[in-house]
Amino acid sequence: MNNDPAPDARPIEVLLVEDDPGDVLLTTEAFEHNKLRNHLHVASDGEHAMAFLRREGEHADAPRPDLILLDLNLPRKDGRQVLEEVKADRDLRSIPVVVLTTSEADEDILRSYDLHANAYVTKPVDFDRFIQVVRQIDNFFVTVVKLPR
Repeated sequence: MNNDPAPDARPIEVLLVEDDPGDVLLTTEAFEHNKLRNHLHVASDGEHAMAFLRREGEHADAPRPDLILLDLNLPRKDGRQVLEEVKADRDLRSIPVVVLTTSEADEDILRSYDLHANAYVTKPVDFDRFIQVVRQIDNFFVTVVKLPR
């Protein structure tokens, strides 16, 4: 079974909201290793993420993401607030949000789903496992799921 996207498939735009430079690097490497044509954009805090999503200021020409990978523990505006704002916004709520965080707390999992996260994934601490998880998320949203255009 071939899981490669169609050669003429449009690359998906992914917004990674992550403040840890190491996790940004790992995620970038996971995307590059798969050699997918997806475009990965990074916001290092919740306020930056919302400006990107709303195409404000320096992000006026930012593409609309097809997928958001969201850490919960962010400076300035945490991931829970970002998730709540995204899902309350008529123009943004259809963008799938995968919470990708170190927290295994039941309250964070429940709250994320209450706020309409599409998935909740705990970041593995092991390098190889982290890369594998990011690739699985990417593969799922590129080859399995139909994303809204």
